[in-house]
Amino acid sequence: MSKINTDEFRHVKLLIFWPLFGMMFSFVERFYNVSSYYVMHCAFDDAIPFCEWFLIPYLFWFVYLIGTLVYTFFFDVPAFKKMMHFIICTYTITMVIYLLFPTCQELRPEVFPRDNVLTRFIGWFYKFDTNTNVCPSIHVLGSVAAMFGLLDCRRLQKPWFKFAVVIAALLICASTVFMKQHSVLDVIAAVPLCLLGHYLCYHRAEAPSTATAH
Repeated sequence: MSKINTDEFRHVKLLIFWPLFGMMFSFVERFYNVSSYYVMHCAFDDAIPFCEWFLIPYLFWFVYLIGTLVYTFFFDVPAFKKMMHFIICTYTITMVIYLLFPTCQELRPEVFPRDNVLTRFIGWFYKFDTNTNVCPSIHVLGSVAAMFGLLDCRRLQKPWFKFAVVIAALLICASTVFMKQHSVLDVIAAVPLCLLGHYLCYHRAEAPSTATAH
């Protein structure tokens, strides 16, 4: 146990957040008694068609986020720490918002326009995933966290890679509205949280070293 308090292994303790977040999310989803939800909807939602092909980037989110966490954990600890601080900050604020401002969306199609493997999987996914606690979107927060984490990696600074990282994050964010998992409002609401998280966990974290360098 003494090793975990050394500079080399202290970042491991940040992983404790994930089971804590799992318990928090399970509580607000399954056990928190809500009399009524605020329905998230705007005119842009009606203009965006359902497209089952966006299931691919939507599910890629899990690879994107977990893959970035694993890579930075082993190969770029400073990037891992900042990414985890960003996640802890934005996800915790989101849980508080879910408690104080419970939301839902009613955008899912009752009948899919096409019958194929993707729509069948989405139909199953709809049953598994509730349509509550949607604003701000955790999918958006997680994809932005992974994007910031990869852009921060010292070994991954090739322009083409940075471009691919940004495109992947944008496609994941777009997938949430094309799959009718989120309203455009849920995506927009995540933006100020991402800006706050970046300021606290990246901008301010780098400020002391910059000042020292001068």
